[in-house]
Amino acid sequence: MARQARAWQRMLSGRRLDLLDPTPVDIEVEDIAHGLAFVARWNGQTRGDWPYSVAEHSLLVEEIFARANPGIAPRWRLAALLHDAPEYVIGDMISPVKAAVGPAYGALDERLTAAVHLRFGLPAVLPGEVKRQIKAADRISAWLEARQIAGFSEAESDKLFGRPDTALMRGLAIQLRPPATVRAEFVSRHTQLLAAC
Repeated sequence: MARQARAWQRMLSGRRLDLLDPTPVDIEVEDIAHGLAFVARWNGQTRGDWPYSVAEHSLLVEEIFARANPGIAPRWRLAALLHDAPEYVIGDMISPVKAAVGPAYGALDERLTAAVHLRFGLPAVLPGEVKRQIKAADRISAWLEARQIAGFSEAESDKLFGRPDTALMRGLAIQLRPPATVRAEFVSRHTQLLAAC
């Protein structure tokens, strides 16, 4: 009989997360923040002395989401902060790689997302309108990142991500910071939003 491949990962918190059947009790924000702070967006192909992490991106998406939806409930801002949380264990694949991998990646992402949401009091599946609004904020973030740190031209960014509303981007600058700094800010922001829910 063939031995089954290991499908779990031990987290720094000591939790053992089963990637094929994740449960909310095995999810800790410190593990998420640590993992995301060390995962580089754009496959690391960004300008600067530090990689631009998924944790930094998540903080930016939450800010854009709040600007685009004034007065929205803190729980949905928390959902925006956690929109890429599964990447703390499955990494950040650029869109062309996700397309090449196929539907298996999406299914894995959905299972992990549901467990993360349930752990922090969110519905396993977000309401469609909230999900759409978070995706819109994510695309604005991608446009900013493409222009400011990933070397894309304005025309290329417009074509790939859509031209964003300049009012939503006013004063936003991509920051490249050490992972420990970003990790701490992610945990702090998560704590603030969770307390407000």
